[in-house]
Amino acid sequence: MKKINQLYEGKAKKVFTTEDKDVLIVSYKDSATAFNGEKKGIIAGKGEINNRMSNYLFQVLEKKGVPTHYVKELSGRETAVKRVEIVPLEVIVRNIAAGSFSKRLGIAEGTVLAEPTIEFSYKNDALGDPFINDSYAKALGLATEQEIETIKKYAFKVNEVLKSMFLNANLKLIDFKIEFGRFHGDIILADEISPDTCRLWDVNTNEKLDKDRFRRDLGNVEEAYQEVFRRIFGKK
Repeated sequence: MKKINQLYEGKAKKVFTTEDKDVLIVSYKDSATAFNGEKKGIIAGKGEINNRMSNYLFQVLEKKGVPTHYVKELSGRETAVKRVEIVPLEVIVRNIAAGSFSKRLGIAEGTVLAEPTIEFSYKNDALGDPFINDSYAKALGLATEQEIETIKKYAFKVNEVLKSMFLNANLKLIDFKIEFGRFHGDIILADEISPDTCRLWDVNTNEKLDKDRFRRDLGNVEEAYQEVFRRIFGKK
């Protein structure tokens, strides 16, 4: 499978067309951004870690009944994926209070929630990806009621599977962001699952092993990503 034309370049990936109209090639970059692009940097090796980790987790999720865009890993940084129409919603599932959730509601980071919660943000960089609810999403024509219910069902299933997997690697899944797309009319999981999109804390020490190390200038960013990768692939 060959890249033909570059279709898109985002903060963390480049996307290329192929000879198959239903398949794209995603190339992961080492560049990192935070706070809607205000903070920028490089995390050495991030592209390969995020690519390989996402692909592995997508394959696990497929076996658990969550359809994904994954087709085939082509190299350390490149993967063939189904060409989806992205639903313009960032879907965030939270198990433990952290980040914006803690700030917004005045709840201490690390507070375990009574049950997993889900929230949506409207994917719009110019507006700062504002928080919206189901009603907004339907009113704006971003997704139908049936699509939203499907997204919720899959999102909670993803949470169930990932929580167990990460716990087996001595990691707490604090929260995560995922995206979905339409492929021939069906809702499927897209984008990535990585230390860029998940908050992961060490079970014993609560050490942050995710993008918060970059956001908050905690240092040892590359080492944290490598540690997550080592733990996940050490449990395969």
